[in-house]
Amino acid sequence: MVATDYDFWLFDFDGTIVDVEWEYTRSVFDRVGNQLGVSFSDTDAAQLWHGLGDPRNAQIQALGIDPDTFWPALHEVEDPIARAEATYLHEDAAVLLNELHAANVPVGVVTHCQSFLAQPVVDYLDIEDWFDSFVTCTSELGWKPDPGPVYHAIESLGQDPSTPTTGVLAGDAPSDVGAAWNAGLAGLHVERHSPEQRGRCVLGDYRVDSLDII
Repeated sequence: MVATDYDFWLFDFDGTIVDVEWEYTRSVFDRVGNQLGVSFSDTDAAQLWHGLGDPRNAQIQALGIDPDTFWPALHEVEDPIARAEATYLHEDAAVLLNELHAANVPVGVVTHCQSFLAQPVVDYLDIEDWFDSFVTCTSELGWKPDPGPVYHAIESLGQDPSTPTTGVLAGDAPSDVGAAWNAGLAGLHVERHSPEQRGRCVLGDYRVDSLDII
């Protein structure tokens, strides 16, 4: 795969370009647990945070928690500044993004991370100028693997979503590849967690352990 063979690139954000230190994740689930009167094991917290195993809502329900209660509680306890300060860049993603920037290839983000959390991270890491488009999924736009937010990002890059085969979407989750395929893009899966941790292999047009090998 040659990165500059594509007219544009889209990326997932959390888990693909950036990640959060474990201590922050653990503290978030402790606070959510206190609010809901439940206890999350390290495995529960890691799987829900990174989207490993079964779909998140199915895992939440298996723990005896209503997802409509869990998600507002999670967003309530998160501190955007503390999260930003606990977030680090994946070096391999930085290498690829700098290569694309040097080649003047348009780059966008399509993320489930809500803007009140994502923007402080972008500001803290000083990476806003790396992206020509930054789309946060919403109920109105849709959630990956729905192609709606991907189409929105393609249009934001000045590209035609009706002829999207010249683009690629890279992410660390099955929903990223699904969103790519549903929108007619090539799907690249970067494996940040082993198939054993995830409980399955993720298919994609391309599968890599690190983005800097592209």
